[in-house]
Amino acid sequence: MPEGYDERSEEMVDEPWNLITDVVEQIRIGKLMVASEIKHSYHDHNLRLTFSGKTKDDDSQYCAELPKEMPHPFHKHLFTLSNSHNEYGCQCCDACGRVHQGFKYRCYKRNCGFSFDIQCMLLSDTLKHPSHEHSLFLVHNNEGTSCSACFRNLQSRDVAYRCMKRCDFSLDVGCASLPLTGWYKYDRHALTLTFSDDSEPSQFYCDLCEKEREPNRWFYYCADCDNSLHLNCAIGDLPYLKLGNKLEQYGGHKHPFTVVKNIWNCPPCKVCGEVCNGQALECKVSECNFTVHWNCGLSLFEAFE
Repeated sequence: MPEGYDERSEEMVDEPWNLITDVVEQIRIGKLMVASEIKHSYHDHNLRLTFSGKTKDDDSQYCAELPKEMPHPFHKHLFTLSNSHNEYGCQCCDACGRVHQGFKYRCYKRNCGFSFDIQCMLLSDTLKHPSHEHSLFLVHNNEGTSCSACFRNLQSRDVAYRCMKRCDFSLDVGCASLPLTGWYKYDRHALTLTFSDDSEPSQFYCDLCEKEREPNRWFYYCADCDNSLHLNCAIGDLPYLKLGNKLEQYGGHKHPFTVVKNIWNCPPCKVCGEVCNGQALECKVSECNFTVHWNCGLSLFEAFE
């Protein structure tokens, strides 16, 4: 038990501050009263707090206390916390564009349907990022601009962080939330998110996929081993999908796909023929037993008609 643990308290909060969680039991840790057992709206059984060396800053406790409804500065309707997904068993965030599973915030107003993952829903209005000297501000309607990290052209509904000092610097929320370190299977060191490259043009290649890199795009780099990786090659196309999870009816395929990460045995993609290195989707049914890239999976129905 953590230091400062006291006997279970019979005191209960009168009105939990959010409607998604009911406190069943509390304990005292030092001077802090902590919910040790809760009833969550989206799960059939009670959930118990497990001690991992953290208390009030524990990420799992933070997620358990998410409010059931939240406003967003760029949308006129309230968002509701939901654990529903599309027919594939996943969802695409309308802010960062990344596919995710688990909880999300969604607008249920007719003809709306906006959906944000938890991370994007809780973005702060301002950001101080190591890639830029000035503070960045969260802005909606960024049509006509592009992300300074990945060069993606932003659309009218895209949310991005922008510099207001005429620097022409913008980060879409996907790039703004990139981890500052990554990992490569053939490198024992952590890779560092790098914002510029002064290497010789002949060195502008990714050491994982062996394809060319654009010199001004962000990448992950190990200075000790001189390894450089594209952003997606370092973190994968599906960073918010848990390995082993299943996607139903993806690409019109009759069997579920399993999210896998190929490290040593990297089979060719059933659609494009290129190696499935890193995250991919695999049909484990014996009559199929093939692997596809995430993007290629969308073409399965057309490819095998």
